[in-house]
Amino acid sequence: MAAARAPRPDVPDPHRRSGTPRPPVRAVRGGAPARATAARQPGSRIRWDRVGRMALLCVLLGITALFVGPLLSLRSTLAESDAKQAEVQRLQRENTRLKQRQSALKSKGTLELEARRRGMVRPTERPFVVRGLPKGP
Repeated sequence: MAAARAPRPDVPDPHRRSGTPRPPVRAVRGGAPARATAARQPGSRIRWDRVGRMALLCVLLGITALFVGPLLSLRSTLAESDAKQAEVQRLQRENTRLKQRQSALKSKGTLELEARRRGMVRPTERPFVVRGLPKGP
């Protein structure tokens, strides 16, 4: 067993001045086998900080990928909603036009005018048919 080293008087001990206790000395038992030393080369160590960063990056990419589908669905839904809104406005305009036409057709003058355009006459009237007239201008 190795002998304990005595403190050298020419080298000051920094722990003795400050009053803090010296850190414990770890005993080394035998040397590491040659295989373990050869396997532990500086380039073959696992850098856990990099592994953690890569794992975090993969998780963030996965979460982002989960948001892509709903965002695309939202975009198509908004486009469809805009198209339906335009169709509703068109139908409302047509409805307004048809209601005006209905109210116009309820008046006696418009009703009679439409009937005469279709060739109808009152029961007391005598219809005449004129043929061979020149076409309009």
